[in-house]
Amino acid sequence: MNTARIVVLTIAVGAGGVAAYLASGSDDRPAQVAAPVPQMQAVDVLVAKSDIGLGQSLKPDDLQWQSWPAATASSSFIRRNERPEGQTQITGTIARAPFIAGEPIREQKLVKADGSGFMAAILPAGMRAVSTEISPETGAGGFILPNDRVDVILSKRERNPDQPNAGDVISSDIILANIRVLAIDQAPKEKDGQTTVVGKTVTLELKPEQAETLARARQTGTLSLALRSIADVNMAESRSDDRSRRRSDSVAVIRFGISSTMTTQK
Repeated sequence: MNTARIVVLTIAVGAGGVAAYLASGSDDRPAQVAAPVPQMQAVDVLVAKSDIGLGQSLKPDDLQWQSWPAATASSSFIRRNERPEGQTQITGTIARAPFIAGEPIREQKLVKADGSGFMAAILPAGMRAVSTEISPETGAGGFILPNDRVDVILSKRERNPDQPNAGDVISSDIILANIRVLAIDQAPKEKDGQTTVVGKTVTLELKPEQAETLARARQTGTLSLALRSIADVNMAESRSDDRSRRRSDSVAVIRFGISSTMTTQK
């Protein structure tokens, strides 16, 4: 019995020693190191620090450098490593289109005044700025804002030569379509978050021949502006420039001795 106990004890001690050796050997193994995560390349680009409106002259406080993923940075962006003085270089230029805060600055949306007035600076080549009078009734109740698109409607009241005793005939035509509004009175942009601008004068961006059409129309009748939906601004026009537009004609109707007009379109 003593011999059996000694053998069992010897085996137990040996097993414990083997376990201790294996445990001590595992501590000496080097810990696995996680693979380094590749870092995305970035560049500093010039962005708008706050919202910049149409016609606003850029100041240093309106701009800031911001880190931007190099893979998505357009070649039109102003990069700090290429133009370290870019912020100073574009100070004083005028925004010919709005910027939102954080939007990269692109020179295609800027114009240098070069001593000219703001309106002359933002006008595209070949275009004219022409003003005409409006009222809340003829200007969509004041909901037309700078940079909106409108149709210009001419309404005329004429006597019917075939029926001298009948009522006047009223006709309405869209003489200009999809026209950009540059300013209402002297406000070239929406101010203080207001949603309406009720003014007496609207300035439109026109081609030279359109400016002539508007000048003639002012002498022959009443002009009204129809605000266009932002969804159809880029739709092709089939009526304005080629004069194949729809026309509205009116017919004088006499009922019970009272003259009234009915409008028809063709």
